[in-house]
Amino acid sequence: MKRKSFADMNCPIASSLELIGEGWSFLIIRDAFAGLKVFDDFEQSLGIAPSTLTRRLNSLVDAGMLERRQYCERPPRYEYHLTQPARDLYPVFLSLYAWGNTHILKDERSFLLIDRHTGEEVDPLMVDRQTGVPLEEPIFRRLTAAAPDKDQ
Repeated sequence: MKRKSFADMNCPIASSLELIGEGWSFLIIRDAFAGLKVFDDFEQSLGIAPSTLTRRLNSLVDAGMLERRQYCERPPRYEYHLTQPARDLYPVFLSLYAWGNTHILKDERSFLLIDRHTGEEVDPLMVDRQTGVPLEEPIFRRLTAAAPDKDQ
């Protein structure tokens, strides 16, 4: 079943989900943050079908989230590198990680975030870039009139 496109919604969350909201895409980017770069490593890490992985990698390259770099000519082999727009998603991954560990996995965690200098586990916190004040629940304020959702 094909999902509804969010492309016509004038919302930054909907637009972001249109680009990276497919689950495999998000997990590929997660693995790229963890240092994976080559097809075989993504395939092994995710347990994903090669055809699905190929489609998702191509989609992420086309969307400007990954850059494909050839590292072998015969046979042609490529590495996939995060672009700056993908790197800018890092706080989203940290937040989703923290939320999942707190509300879903609790004592069954399989990933830890560690400080690269101390090796200690870290608990991410979002702060305002200008003031450094932790963000609790900011209010989303719509700047333009919303178009009615056709499905509602």
